[in-house]
Amino acid sequence: MTFSRSEIFVAYGDSPSEMVRTLLEKIDPLANADPALRIGIKPNLVVAKPAKSGATTSPEVVESLIGYLHSRGLHDICVMESSWVGEDTDRAFDACGYRELARRTGVKLVNLERAPAKEVQAGGVSLRVCTDVLDVDYLINVPVLKAHCQTKMTCALKNLKGCIPDSEKRRFHRLGLHEPIARLNTVLKSDLIIVDALCGDLTFEEGGNPVRMDRIIAGADPVLVDSYCARLIGLEPLAVEHIRIARELGVGDIEPTRVVELGAPTVRPSQIVTGSLAQSLLCKVHQRQACSACVGGLTHALYRVRESGNRRALDLDIHIGQGYRGVSVEGLGIGDCASKASRNVPGCPPRAEDIVKALQEL
Repeated sequence: MTFSRSEIFVAYGDSPSEMVRTLLEKIDPLANADPALRIGIKPNLVVAKPAKSGATTSPEVVESLIGYLHSRGLHDICVMESSWVGEDTDRAFDACGYRELARRTGVKLVNLERAPAKEVQAGGVSLRVCTDVLDVDYLINVPVLKAHCQTKMTCALKNLKGCIPDSEKRRFHRLGLHEPIARLNTVLKSDLIIVDALCGDLTFEEGGNPVRMDRIIAGADPVLVDSYCARLIGLEPLAVEHIRIARELGVGDIEPTRVVELGAPTVRPSQIVTGSLAQSLLCKVHQRQACSACVGGLTHALYRVRESGNRRALDLDIHIGQGYRGVSVEGLGIGDCASKASRNVPGCPPRAEDIVKALQEL
């Protein structure tokens, strides 16, 4: 099929390898590509912590992506990253499983901490970007969908901040992050975006409060992808300043022409990964055979409501899960399975943004 920048593709499940394979077989973005194409893969390895912490991109996602590239005859591939200032990127490659991944697949690991950089112009603003990233023919952006303490969220747009030298990262912070992040995306283009929305952090980019959502999302427009993902974690896209600025700069749009969903949310309640904060938010929720994708959206929504100061909403009777299918209950039902509740947020699964609105209205 033709892969349009205006579309979003979402795979549900509990096998990252199969989910990535399903997405890439559906969209086939590099069919008939030149075998000499130089491909760069940019994960999020901000710290030396495994993906289950909610901080970093799962190596299973990247390995399945590499398998797809190899199946299309593409072998000039590197994985590029520079962790946050103060972290050792080589240590992150080891701790996050990428050193072993490189051994298995034969891809090259590029530590951008030690890479040369050059100045580029982004609408009259000078930015320094690592030359290794500028030299690839095709850039695959593989962020984690998670919260961020300064920018509310981090996903495709912000993930490219790992493509600049540490001195430039410090300058981005002095400039307030949002505008330089947006401008960076005008000169550094993501050709393909594969979002690891399996298990991202609820509150902070360093991990520690992971929430399982069991999704992988594909797109080509970073503004569109980030807008879709913002809604999944209870944020209005234009309230995230770097999304708004990137849209104004012409990087992309915020509304998809089509969302294609593949597979179905998986009921594995015993394996839902949450940190202590997430568990406390869910302590009064009535769960019966709930899917992690649905519980994940509810967790993010409850956190947004708590941050808004609406503590009353946290004491409401909330029902979620397939065990409520056809059951009439008083309170708020989350998702299509709990549609017989006296109030209901439809969807399979519903977006956190819609759950937030329902909670605030009660």
